[in-house]
Amino acid sequence: MARPLAGSRRLDRNINAIVKRRQEAELEKTLQDKIADTITRFAGSMTFIYLHLAACGFWIAANMRWLPGVPVFDPSFVILAMVASVEAIFISTFVLISQNRMAADDDKRADLNLQISLLAEQEATQLLTLVSAIAARLDVKTAVDAEVGELATEVTPEDVLDRLEKRQADDN
Repeated sequence: MARPLAGSRRLDRNINAIVKRRQEAELEKTLQDKIADTITRFAGSMTFIYLHLAACGFWIAANMRWLPGVPVFDPSFVILAMVASVEAIFISTFVLISQNRMAADDDKRADLNLQISLLAEQEATQLLTLVSAIAARLDVKTAVDAEVGELATEVTPEDVLDRLEKRQADDN
């Protein structure tokens, strides 16, 4: 018999929230985004490869006179090269449209992760301060007492960003 996961109600709630948010985002997509995603998904499939192998194989075989009864229609393969070039331009554009939207989604997730990390940091700082106060009141000494003051100091995101930027500037 499978054991229920610890905190499974919270886990289920979180999973449901993520699924709901993704469904809402899917409903909010514009027609252009849906078309670009569909084309990008198809262009990245094996079906797309098989269709191109068949079409290009037929094109080459017909124009090399390997198929009796099929007239030559592109003996220099210039039309094939042009069709392939135009198709590559359009597929690249659709892929870029999809990637731009995915990058925007990634930025939203990164912002959410940052907010969650900041909240967790603030909560941990508050807990550390509370536990330190309790230990002081009970006159409990530990080996990490010297570090507690530094750990209990709140670090703002601006401080972290400023220090990172300074470090990067110093390295360059």
